[in-house]
Amino acid sequence: MSEYMIELEEEEYQEMGSLNHSIVQAQITGLLYPDERFRVMVELSLDASQIDLSQFGLKTKDELKPDVCIYPRSVGLSEPTDILKMLDMPLLAIEVVSPKQGLDDILAKFKAYFAVGIQSCWLAVPAIKSIAVYSQPIRFKAFNMNDTDIIDEVLDIHLPIQKVFGW
Repeated sequence: MSEYMIELEEEEYQEMGSLNHSIVQAQITGLLYPDERFRVMVELSLDASQIDLSQFGLKTKDELKPDVCIYPRSVGLSEPTDILKMLDMPLLAIEVVSPKQGLDDILAKFKAYFAVGIQSCWLAVPAIKSIAVYSQPIRFKAFNMNDTDIIDEVLDIHLPIQKVFGW
């Protein structure tokens, strides 16, 4: 096996989700889905070629892929063909921490998300059942199981935290 193949496999392994990652991703998607203001999408590739992602320490050249993102409801309704990379940026990007993922990597990704025009970012941490809602790269409010709702003031979203982590 070549050295390149080994590196690729290790990188893919580190990006793998887990049971809790998958549950939280699905729960958040399901809770956001009924909100008729938004269209919820998972693992959608975003075209970030308009900026140099290396300035954020990211390994990718021109693509960002949040675990969950939301767009205004009208996006994607009139597209005649599928799109591999979205040029329009979502309103919200959500990252769910997996066991092999570092917080520094996600926070670097958040800086890139804000740089391309995403208005809000959420960091979900299944291991401690908390979500931090970022309104700017270094401004956030944390919510845990002692709170009733996760509140995103930028997008006026309220989700019951017990339903995100209530397994």
